[in-house]
Amino acid sequence: MTDAPTPAPESSPGTTTTPAHHRRVRTFVLRAGRMGSGQVRALEELGPRFVLPHTAQPPDWAAVFGRQAPRVLEIGFGMGHATAHIAALKPEVDFIGAEVHTPGVGSLLKMIGERSLGNVRIVQHDAIEVLEHMIPPASLAGVHIFFPDPWHKARHHKRRLIQPEFVAHLARHVRPGGYLHLATDWQPYAEQMRAVMSAAPDWHSAPGVQPDGYSPRPDYRPETRFEARGLRLGHGVWDLVLQRNSG
Repeated sequence: MTDAPTPAPESSPGTTTTPAHHRRVRTFVLRAGRMGSGQVRALEELGPRFVLPHTAQPPDWAAVFGRQAPRVLEIGFGMGHATAHIAALKPEVDFIGAEVHTPGVGSLLKMIGERSLGNVRIVQHDAIEVLEHMIPPASLAGVHIFFPDPWHKARHHKRRLIQPEFVAHLARHVRPGGYLHLATDWQPYAEQMRAVMSAAPDWHSAPGVQPDGYSPRPDYRPETRFEARGLRLGHGVWDLVLQRNSG
């Protein structure tokens, strides 16, 4: 669900004109991807309504969705299966999905059309810049980051999204009592996530945390086919659910 630009990402949070020596380390890699005919049609027919341009200032989100409701940001929604599933389960919540991968955007748009989901909007842009520019402070009820790129090689660990600076920045956009839900199928990254979040002063574990420090998979997060296959083979999946401190 879950990272040097070439033209669509492995998992999570397009391009800037910043001089090379000032460029921020990218947490995703862009790759070309094949588009099915249904995805292309969804982009053409539904994109104008459900895909928002990246802007330097927050839009009027209540006007965008046509109502005032809790809003959840999903960073790097991949092909959008979890996004569509959760949006259908929670029609009372509005979901903002940030993803740079065009086939993934087309896939989610197709599901939006098939399931008549009015509570999802997409920004096809670097999720970190979407957070910085388009999300007002203390406005989110929650954030989902499912299966971000684990960047396996040690020299690439600096590209991992879950870092102290990022979760501190994220906290500024989540309202007190709001939540952050992380999931990964790479144990070393799970351990890093747990260490980062344990040391984060703005966050604490949500109720129900297990003795190992991880959370049971919430019912709303669907088990992906890839995840189910991995579990059958004895691979692990780790969820972390945190709450934003009130003070």
